[in-house]
Amino acid sequence: MTTTSPPTTRTSADPTPSEGVVRLGIVGLGAQGSAYAHFIAEGMVPHMRLGAFCDTDPAALDRALARHPGVPTYATLDALLTSGDVDAVITCIPHYDHPEAAIASLEAGLPTLVEKPAAVHTRQVRRMNDVAAAHPEVPFAIMFNQRNNPLYQRIKAIVDGGEIGEVLRSSWIITTWWRPQGYYEQSAWRATWGGEGGGVLVNQAPHQLDLWQWICGVPQSVFAKAGFGFRRDIAVEDEVTALADYGDGRTGTFVTCTHDLQGTDRLEILGTAGKIVVEGSKTATVHRYSKPEKEISDSVDTAGARALMTGDTSVLDGVVSTEVIEDTSPWGAQHAGVLENFALHVLTGSELLAPGSDGIHGVRLANAIHLSAWTGREVPLDLDEEAYLAELNRRIADEGQYPQES
Repeated sequence: MTTTSPPTTRTSADPTPSEGVVRLGIVGLGAQGSAYAHFIAEGMVPHMRLGAFCDTDPAALDRALARHPGVPTYATLDALLTSGDVDAVITCIPHYDHPEAAIASLEAGLPTLVEKPAAVHTRQVRRMNDVAAAHPEVPFAIMFNQRNNPLYQRIKAIVDGGEIGEVLRSSWIITTWWRPQGYYEQSAWRATWGGEGGGVLVNQAPHQLDLWQWICGVPQSVFAKAGFGFRRDIAVEDEVTALADYGDGRTGTFVTCTHDLQGTDRLEILGTAGKIVVEGSKTATVHRYSKPEKEISDSVDTAGARALMTGDTSVLDGVVSTEVIEDTSPWGAQHAGVLENFALHVLTGSELLAPGSDGIHGVRLANAIHLSAWTGREVPLDLDEEAYLAELNRRIADEGQYPQES
């Protein structure tokens, strides 16, 4: 299981944001950056206020200023970092640019919250994590807002607490990402290997990849099939089916796509002493067994087995108890909660919901799934980064639009 880093201890030498609030610099004013500005302006993040905006697009800065008059704007990251207008930074820019911006912010001594995914490939994330480790006094977090979902927090507590025993199998079908062709055509970098770094795995599904390994553990290896431009006119993956191997016969499956008009969001976690079924990331049904399933099996004799075959389930009376858990948090509350948690960490050193160093886990899983789909082979989670980059760069070169990765 992933562990949470201990809180950073503040000292008298540390910069103290004024008036008990953190002035946030938002780098990138697309959909996410604009949403975070709205949450802060609407008072959804009590210990944070808007410090400044940064975007290379003058029109984006004009739109932000029209919505939030008086907030300073900057056309370059360096100008923002040296402005004195911000106490912390969040990066809301294309995936490949996350590490570079985060590294600059960390080296400037500014607390940094990186948007998901942490990057496109693990080598980028390692460089970013190394800089963060070299500056342990500078807070570093990642926007894994689903870790702030009360439903998934409760599920993780149930699994970590052994309430359903050892996890034997997990299965997540998450296909609620329907995107029409026009979605991909709104930006030239979207759905390209060189501009975005992938499709559904790096754009829509990073939260679920993070939650999957956060709750169920990190697999040893994966074998995947993917469709690249399967149902959309794009180069990257819009269909993925992955089989994870955790060892000792324990497995997991992950299915996702962007062409399912109806869409399904269903997570099942089967344990030795219970089962959890989550529907729509809103309702979880937890089945707890009175004793481990193997003991229940051993307690049913031949007569009882025959009765079961006729539909008589009386031998299982009292064996299973059921609890239903529902999440009623409103839209935006989870993102705002991560922003507030980050602000309180900066101000008081309280524990982070998602330390920035955790960002490598989901990226590593996505990289392994990609490499398996590209090569047709099972790939260990401790994957060969050179092999991954060679395959990625081959596709970037074929596009002929972006520089290759190193």
